Amino acid sequence: MSEISKVPPENHTILITGGAGFIGSHLADLLIRHGHRVYAVDDLSTGKQSNIQHLIKNPGFSFIRADIMDEIVMDRLCSEVDIIIHLAAAVGVQLIVNNPVHTIETNIKGTEAVLKSALKYNCRVLIASTSEVYGKGYKLPFNEKDDVLLGCTDKNRWAYAASKMVDEFLGMAYFNEYGLEVFSTRFFNTVGPRQTGRYGMVIPRFVRQALKNQPITVYGDGQQQRCFCDVRDVVKAVELLALNDGAVGKVFNIGGDEEISIIDLAEKVKTLTNSRSEIVKIPYDQAYAPGFEDMLRRVPDIGRVNQLIGWKSGISLEETLRSVIEFESRKSH
Repeated sequence: MSEISKVPPENHTILITGGAGFIGSHLADLLIRHGHRVYAVDDLSTGKQSNIQHLIKNPGFSFIRADIMDEIVMDRLCSEVDIIIHLAAAVGVQLIVNNPVHTIETNIKGTEAVLKSALKYNCRVLIASTSEVYGKGYKLPFNEKDDVLLGCTDKNRWAYAASKMVDEFLGMAYFNEYGLEVFSTRFFNTVGPRQTGRYGMVIPRFVRQALKNQPITVYGDGQQQRCFCDVRDVVKAVELLALNDGAVGKVFNIGGDEEISIIDLAEKVKTLTNSRSEIVKIPYDQAYAPGFEDMLRRVPDIGRVNQLIGWKSGISLEETLRSVIEFESRKSH
């Protein structure tokens, strides 16, 4: 194991892969406010230039439009940073169902490219993972030490979970074999302004439909429950973990503990937007693909992250929904 961390005690130089994305752009905002130097790399396949436009002239921020599998770009960037926060990935249920090859290759090859470059320059790496890795688990709340059960390989729906598990395994392999400072975070339904509804993200989709008085489309029977967590809470956890030596070599759940059914979420969005929308249920087979499997509940055990950095989510779902409604209303005018 490496005896000397490359991470300095105070200000840091941090690379965010997927830095123009939803979580990445909010993280960049926070890190800049806290005096860190930030490089954001993004190929803009799902990220948006508009998410970081307000940072472009900031002397502490640099944006590089590139693919993380570009070895020359990654080598140069990793030579200049202390920490890499690896958020770049193929995400969203719809994208996974439609483009499983892209999903698997982007996630695994991308993480491999990041780790190889990080190893050369001894950078600390945070790998963003997902609650999807808990698969069909039924023991709640989900703990980082739990065994996992995924669906069979002929269902594309599980390709994302499997690819992110490989990312975690690969990160731990670099930690165990080479002493590279690596750890992973499993996000549970992170939500807030700037999130795209393009690939199945439920809250921006509901809000946009409600604001236009269009049918609010609930997939399945709507009884599935989720714990949503505001992106502003999530990025605080990411920063604190990235700077904490005790995080290295571990996996952390990051999520809220306020559970709500999707049908109740639709009703809440309708009420908060004063919408005339009808709430319409669409069978999974029609929304995604024949044989699509969804989980009834996903609840995180956040004991580990709370014990290390004292973190728990603090922003209520209603406050988050209001911020998304305000953001989407401004965009439509």
